[in-house]
Amino acid sequence: MKALIPSQLSVADARHLLSRTGFMPSPGELQPWVGMPAEAAVDKLISAALRAKPVNPAPAFTREAWRTPYGRLADDEARKAARQQSRADTIALAAWWLQEMRDTPTPLAERMVLFWHNHFATSAQKVQQPQGMYVQHQLLRQHALGSFRELLHAVARDPAMLIYLDGAANRAQAPNENFAREVMELFTLGEGQYSERDIKEAARAFSGWAVDRETWRAQLRPRQHDDGEKTLFGRSARFDTTSALDAMLDQPAAARFITTKLWREFVSPTPNAASVERIAQRFRTSGWRTEVAFRELLLSDAFWADESRAALIKSPVELAVGTLRQFDIQLDNTLPLVAVTSRLGQMLFLPPNVKGWPGYTDWINSTSLLNRKRFTERLFRGLDMNMNSMGGGRGVDMRFDAEAWLKPMGAWPDREPDAAAQARIVEAVLATPAVNPVPAGTVGLQYLRALSLDPAFQLK
Repeated sequence: MKALIPSQLSVADARHLLSRTGFMPSPGELQPWVGMPAEAAVDKLISAALRAKPVNPAPAFTREAWRTPYGRLADDEARKAARQQSRADTIALAAWWLQEMRDTPTPLAERMVLFWHNHFATSAQKVQQPQGMYVQHQLLRQHALGSFRELLHAVARDPAMLIYLDGAANRAQAPNENFAREVMELFTLGEGQYSERDIKEAARAFSGWAVDRETWRAQLRPRQHDDGEKTLFGRSARFDTTSALDAMLDQPAAARFITTKLWREFVSPTPNAASVERIAQRFRTSGWRTEVAFRELLLSDAFWADESRAALIKSPVELAVGTLRQFDIQLDNTLPLVAVTSRLGQMLFLPPNVKGWPGYTDWINSTSLLNRKRFTERLFRGLDMNMNSMGGGRGVDMRFDAEAWLKPMGAWPDREPDAAAQARIVEAVLATPAVNPVPAGTVGLQYLRALSLDPAFQLK
């Protein structure tokens, strides 16, 4: 069979690659990649992401003294005020991250942080300290394309995770199994790859951790740790946190589980078992380097196959951020986007549960599809009227140069594009041909608005 990996990226190829590894590219962003060999393009993307740094300063509260969790305050009024402040800080943190996604020159780095944020789902609602959520975010950012083993070990000792999955309440005298169960089911192995005894024994191995909320540090308290012999996956030893996690990674299912999850996020909803096994082996032998598995995925025939294109559904964050990036729309603040993504089902730092957002077809139902179309409709209406229409009662300055966007396509803001220009515009905006034809006589901004309302705009 002829290899499907392009020797030179076409416009459609470049759009497919950048859409899957970022947030929908603008025509200007696409051009430097057209004509590049796929292997060189993938290496360039990964190399840039490994060196990526945030381009905007984090919210001021992340540099302030640690606040007392509102749940620990005795006074009702103080607790109410602290809860409101915590929510405001969480919204500010989400807005900052959305701004990073909008502005970053290395969108793959942000996409990988978003992937791990969903994989190691942790909610600010239970943690109650947005500063701690920022610390965890920095941890995910540090290891986004590095060693999965190092990331797993770091997350297991992260104060936010210890609070969220009750690891800080796990004592030798009264083992708490929450983290032990989820680290196997959701973080490393998947269902059916461990026994109930493995959960109980792992819980003993993870016992003894506590969180100092004043310094936001995890501490192992030896007197609370069960240092006795445990049996995990049929092997007996005096397992602790480090050796128990490594025992999970030693299971053949571990590399397969993470590779499968990466496949569903970046390639297609239907993983190929043989390809997953091959990539999983490379993943393990590389020392659990995520960038190695990711490169193998992007340079697989499956990634470039016709059936994998337009096969995934944009998450609310991808839809919101991607629309801004794709049309080069500038906002003076991204607070309204927090309300948009939340309304569409994805409030950053507040996943629905430890399983995170299920994604794919769960993003779409009759209500969410209507709200998705309402978002782009209001966005383009606001651009047309030069005012904010995204809602939330917050004034926001939006800027879009329609002529600069349309001119390279051979189109103009006040004229209906000819057939050739229409084809170029559709290729730049949609991952697949439009479901509904744009009405004749539609021009400029309204032409782009019509494409954003097409069902195909929801696909990547």
